Amino acid sequence: MQTLALDQVYRLIEPGPVVLLTTSWQGRANVMTMSWHMMVEFTPPLIACVVSENDFSFRALKASGECVIAIPTVELAEKVVAVGNCSGRDGDKFARTGLTPLPAAEVAAPLVKECFANLECRVVDTTLRERYNVLVLEVVKAWTDPAQKAPRTLHHRGFGHFVLDGEAINLPSKMP
Repeated sequence: MQTLALDQVYRLIEPGPVVLLTTSWQGRANVMTMSWHMMVEFTPPLIACVVSENDFSFRALKASGECVIAIPTVELAEKVVAVGNCSGRDGDKFARTGLTPLPAAEVAAPLVKECFANLECRVVDTTLRERYNVLVLEVVKAWTDPAQKAPRTLHHRGFGHFVLDGEAINLPSKMP
């Protein structure tokens, strides 16, 4: 064993697939790339996520209390990175990256047509926002694209490095 710099630990405990978080505020839709999130509860489905107050989306999320988490596949990797490499302060990121916003059913934030899943969410807990920028979201409506049969997700490993979903295995489990 050898020591690992503490600023590299996050690369080992990657929480899940890279997602797109969309917001809408004052008639303006925005999209950001996010990789710091985790499931908190099954029923109702709760997701904790980190959205920095430095992110343009933070203001809209704080004001509206709602968003969409859109889950892209590897085929969207370049667009996902492009979304993450620019700011909504500078213009329409949907138009800039060629992503298609679609109306959601329960929230004002748009779905992302190209993603294989979209989760409409409302902020239900901001207790850790001031200290850690952590928000807890409740999924109020979920969508999947049946045309995307075997979606493979993208996982961020830091500094422009990603890994892809790999081979799936099934093992006996007593969990539902």
